[in-house]
Amino acid sequence: MGLDDKVQNAAQDMAGKAKEAVGKGTDDERLEAEGQADQTKANLKKAGENVKDAFK
Repeated sequence: MGLDDKVQNAAQDMAGKAKEAVGKGTDDERLEAEGQADQTKANLKKAGENVKDAFK
């Protein structure tokens, strides 16, 4: 897993957490769900990269 990938995944996760927090604060369920989805995508990418690293 390259450093760029780690940084991008972390940024996507942080952005998702921010969206989720704003969604909760404003009672915007759509924004909250988007934030959760972004976090899930980041976690899946991280898991995929970890699998790749395990086979190297």
